[in-house]
Amino acid sequence: LAAADPRVLALAAQVTESREQDIPLLLLKLKGILHSASLRCEESKKIKQDIYDYDLTQYCMLVLQQDHSRVRGGWATAAQLAEILSHCCVGLEVKDDPEEFYNKFLPSAVDNLLVLGRRLQARFIRAIKDEEKQDFFRWFQTVADAICWLLGGHVQLAVCVLQNDHFLQLLITDDVETAIIMMSVLRSILQVNSSVLLQVNEETLHSVLDELVYKLSSTTNPVIGNAAAKLLLVVAKICKQLVKLLIARYKGLKELLSKQWTGKGFDRDLSQLLYLLDLEQSNGKGEMQRQHQAACIIQATWRGFQTRKRLKKLPQAVTTLQRSFRAKREQELQHLKKQKEDEALRLQVQLQRQRAMRLFHEQQLALLEIIHASQVNKYMEEMEGKSALTIQRFWRGYRARRNFHQQRQSLKEYKAAVIIQRAACKFLEKRRRRRPLSPWKDPKGLTDEQRLALQRKVDDYIKLHPASQMSEEMSKELHMQAQEKLAQFLLRSSLDQRAAQRRETLLAQVNTDVELLMNAPGLAETTEKDLDVFKSRSVPVATKARQSHNTMLKYTRWPWWKKLGDELMEGDVIPDDDLNAELGTLFIGGTK
Repeated sequence: LAAADPRVLALAAQVTESREQDIPLLLLKLKGILHSASLRCEESKKIKQDIYDYDLTQYCMLVLQQDHSRVRGGWATAAQLAEILSHCCVGLEVKDDPEEFYNKFLPSAVDNLLVLGRRLQARFIRAIKDEEKQDFFRWFQTVADAICWLLGGHVQLAVCVLQNDHFLQLLITDDVETAIIMMSVLRSILQVNSSVLLQVNEETLHSVLDELVYKLSSTTNPVIGNAAAKLLLVVAKICKQLVKLLIARYKGLKELLSKQWTGKGFDRDLSQLLYLLDLEQSNGKGEMQRQHQAACIIQATWRGFQTRKRLKKLPQAVTTLQRSFRAKREQELQHLKKQKEDEALRLQVQLQRQRAMRLFHEQQLALLEIIHASQVNKYMEEMEGKSALTIQRFWRGYRARRNFHQQRQSLKEYKAAVIIQRAACKFLEKRRRRRPLSPWKDPKGLTDEQRLALQRKVDDYIKLHPASQMSEEMSKELHMQAQEKLAQFLLRSSLDQRAAQRRETLLAQVNTDVELLMNAPGLAETTEKDLDVFKSRSVPVATKARQSHNTMLKYTRWPWWKKLGDELMEGDVIPDDDLNAELGTLFIGGTK
């Protein structure tokens, strides 16, 4: 066996090791390799055999199946790869497993080329800018030429092309330029294999002829008419059976050709077609025959319209299916993304809690090292009490919120009932005010006998309960006694208040000195700065004020989870218990 071409080997290695998005541009190098060996037949066959053996043609087919709007190089790369694929298949003689090549690979290649042609045709029709239309038209022409080149090298593929649904959809179009190209492709197929129309099934044959006749009857464009008339002439020259089919299926075809298309620049081909139709139509035509022809033309027009209508609905259904699939896939991706975010948040919260617990324990250990051994138990009891209060506060808040959520519906019903009752009360009050007032009635007066009896009762009560009388001297003496007692009370309360304030000040001073002595360094480590603390009375106060300020700053820098218990506090007030949590008892200005 001869060694493989080194360029093909290098390209195959690059394709195997490259990323998926780089493969299309690498495969374009096959064009240069094929053109370098085009003049030498044996060398060209050998290179094509190497390309097929190293599955580079398979890579070309796989790239053609992709969405080329996202592929590097776009549709131009796809058109060039279609041309490369057709040139690789023509002139290739596969010796190992030829059935797979002729029965599977070539039909699949034809199908991919037709699908690519449909995509280019659709984008050419939808394009708005002239430059885009020219580019898509050039690429569509390249794909059509690749199909014709492939059919020229493998004649047996003509039946496969005609029976392919994509070919019929390419042929059934209202666009003039692409329709002309597809009719030229059909003409090339008939020239390569003239008996192909006799080999296809009846439905395919009727669909092709229906479209050609429809183009003749529905347009006045001479280019379309010339191409369709030439195709019908080629069909009529193939076999008399096809001429009979044209006459029997399309009764008014002759009148249509003679009246509508005479004098349009292709009279020679038109006259030949009419002559062939006249040969088969030797008997005179009666009224029934003309009606039958008219009915056939109507049927052909209707069938063409129905077929185009049905084929136009297929892309819409495919688009709807793709849209629903993409929406479902996007929803699943969003769900997975949300799950990942929730998991990451949960892990982050757990890590923050662990760090907070570790920091809290470190602070506790540091405080235990600072606090005197005699106050450790007292400090631990205070911390346990505070912890218990914090847990109880959070539990009561959680229970209250839960009960509130459970009773929300009943609360809404209660408020609604209150509103209804209020409205009803207002309505009844307004209604009561609107009632007419009754006429004025003078109150009944007392008679002389009743007046005398009432006067006797009053006199008897005064005799039984005489009023106490006090002289003016007794009243003044009682007033003076009350004033003396009030002055004594105010003087005594002022002295007691000053004494209590002095006791609290002395107690605060003693506690501050005790704490400074406990926290003071040993005699061996004492400096002049430490001595100044005990020489001046203002220095301890300033020191404690600084410690209180630092404690308040620490409180403001606490994390959010440590301040959850302070949600119900008013404003930014910080309780004394939280300020003294790390420093024990702090005395500032004589206040504990």
